[in-house]
Amino acid sequence: MQRTPRKKYAVLALIFISVVINYMDRTNISVAASAMTKELGLTPIQMGLIFSAFAWTYSIIQIPGGMLVDAIKVRILYPFILVAWSMATIVQGLVSSVSAIVGCRMAIGFFEAPSYPANNKIVTEWFSANERAGAIAVYTSGQFIGLAFLMPVLALIQHTFGWRGLFIISGLVGIAWAAIWYFAYKDPSDAEASHSPDSTHAVTYYSASENWSRLAFAFTQKKLWGVYIGQFCLGGTMIFFLTWFPTYLAEYRGYGELNTGFIASIPFLAAFCGVLLSGFLSDKLVKKGVSNEVARKTPIMAGLLLSSTIVGANFVENQALVTLFLSISFFGNGLASINWVFVSLIAPKSMVGLVGGCFNFIGGLAAVIVPVAIGYLAKDGDFSGALIMITGLALVGLFSYVFLVGKVEVLEEPVQHQSSKRVMP
Repeated sequence: MQRTPRKKYAVLALIFISVVINYMDRTNISVAASAMTKELGLTPIQMGLIFSAFAWTYSIIQIPGGMLVDAIKVRILYPFILVAWSMATIVQGLVSSVSAIVGCRMAIGFFEAPSYPANNKIVTEWFSANERAGAIAVYTSGQFIGLAFLMPVLALIQHTFGWRGLFIISGLVGIAWAAIWYFAYKDPSDAEASHSPDSTHAVTYYSASENWSRLAFAFTQKKLWGVYIGQFCLGGTMIFFLTWFPTYLAEYRGYGELNTGFIASIPFLAAFCGVLLSGFLSDKLVKKGVSNEVARKTPIMAGLLLSSTIVGANFVENQALVTLFLSISFFGNGLASINWVFVSLIAPKSMVGLVGGCFNFIGGLAAVIVPVAIGYLAKDGDFSGALIMITGLALVGLFSYVFLVGKVEVLEEPVQHQSSKRVMP
């Protein structure tokens, strides 16, 4: 069976919609935050903890989640985690205590954790190396374009059905999509695997000592630490927009809840343009023979530099200028969001899932730390310190790509991999 463009793009469409739903369920809390705060009497510090709770489990489960992705067929794993995190989203709309809401957020993070390593594995299996940045850009754009259009919709749903109805409706959408995914997605066949030298469908079984050795390898490579740190710093900007951004607009800037939904969509559209421009330009340069150091690293470094301009919003009062600085910053975040491509470009072929889990684990720590830090920095209603912190993180990420990543090349397999047994499914 040939891996035709039609089949590849159909798979990409499935991932794209899954990413939209994924981000809808992790960010609807930001739309609901203002109403929840008023009804439940939450403080900014409590709200920061609620924002952060998703990432506690999301980060911790990244590494075992990556291992699961290496071992379980995506057609089985993906609908299971979709249903699980969607059920937690529904329950979130039925509870009232801070501890219960935190528990629901932790459950959503737990079950969403394997999703991005799974996305990266699917793209690695279905797309050749010189197509992957574009493919990653397309599905990653789902987190931007989806939210750009969903922000006003989610605000309208909340306005009509309340913040509880917002969570319940979001969860029901995810459950319906899980059924569609199961029947629509097919794992690549062995014949398809032979079509691409980059793909493999054998499952490798490792002993406990080998797994610990592989994990140690993933955390002792300078190149990998370069992209890990870059992902953490990139997440600093991202998590602000996914959590505190609507509150920043509605309360600090005084735009009002319903207007916030429409204004908030503008930076997301900018980020969408950034990620698509970055992905397709990067692939085009690779096809023309430009080195990975230029074609892959340059958009990411430029994006991190642009992300640092968010601090400019501290020095203007005009609504258009505030939106402009925020949009430039998020455009830069979009440019840099093809950084997932480095997992398949640098990780040993047998460790794409594991390294993807480590990569997203470190990135997920930003979602643990940054929302709480913003809650403390903005506890008196002033977000200027928070924007300075986000700017500093973006610059640290830029330096990590300059000084740590170095030449872009696949790392050699760990020695113990040579003795591992492969078993075909």
